Amino acid sequence: MNKYTRILVLVVTCLAVGYFSSLVTRTAVESWFPTIQKPSFNPPNWLFAPVWTTLYIMMGIAGGLVWHEIDSSRKEEVKKAMKFFAIQLALNALWSYLFFGLKNPLLALVEIVLLWLMIYETYIKFVRINKFSGYLFVPYLLWVSFATVLNASIWWLNQ
Repeated sequence: MNKYTRILVLVVTCLAVGYFSSLVTRTAVESWFPTIQKPSFNPPNWLFAPVWTTLYIMMGIAGGLVWHEIDSSRKEEVKKAMKFFAIQLALNALWSYLFFGLKNPLLALVEIVLLWLMIYETYIKFVRINKFSGYLFVPYLLWVSFATVLNASIWWLNQ
């Protein structure tokens, strides 16, 4: 596969994960989420879809650029980085299920801390292989940092 095909495969994969995560989210945003207390800095609901779409595209590009290096002399390093990429992507999807599906902000808070650590480790591994791919993870890391504070605040306000 060439570089652009790998990028396309991972962008589509990330967007698909986002889409399936949104299925559980969408129902709760219409029913449960409006009934709970939220902090004053909670963004409007319409903001989440474009932000996450952008982040999933950036993740896919980053992953594709790193995956393209699988044919280089750093094959084992790339394999390890891609395992972290897969783990963080799975944890990303799991958070939506825990928070919106199970309506459990505390469990989601514990999980999002683990997600943040996996994103950070993926960033570290990616930046060593392809600096640009690592930099593409910075907005994702910042957004999940904000989401962690938001998640913690929602848990605190609703315990």
